[in-house]
Amino acid sequence: MATKYHNLSAYNADELPNADVLKRQRFAIAVADWNSEITYALLEGAYDTLVKHGVQEQNIKVVHVPGTFELTYAANKLQQEHSYDAIIAIGCVIQGDTPHFDYICQGVSYGLSKLNAEDFINFSKRKGSVIFSVLTTLTKQQALDRAGGVLGNKGVEGAITAIKMANIDTAL
Repeated sequence: MATKYHNLSAYNADELPNADVLKRQRFAIAVADWNSEITYALLEGAYDTLVKHGVQEQNIKVVHVPGTFELTYAANKLQQEHSYDAIIAIGCVIQGDTPHFDYICQGVSYGLSKLNAEDFINFSKRKGSVIFSVLTTLTKQQALDRAGGVLGNKGVEGAITAIKMANIDTAL
């Protein structure tokens, strides 16, 4: 469904595991400092949503990286710790006048997708799903609209996705 018709913060809490399950789980959030006005709002949405649903604050690790491209490296390092049920990668790339936007978006999309595929292939040594909470927008206003603005908060969506993926075995 197109985002303009769907609020990113809307979800059915009844579809989530109860707080007793979530209080035992661990999550990591890798957040890009570039476009911090946007990424920190996404971080707040993700962090608050995890806590709201029962994740203990001491079970949430936040790692800052310079930009969105570095999210793949951070997510990979976090996976290697084998400590997290899911890892949320938060970034924001806004299109400019050069092809830089395309290279960054392709690189981070491929990198994070590859980490998930490797996790799936090596399921016996599960390292935690990586959740793509990266905004790729044409304008700053579009990003603001998705970082707590009129379209909700993509960070909230990332946290809900992380919770669901961390518990996918029970859903299958």
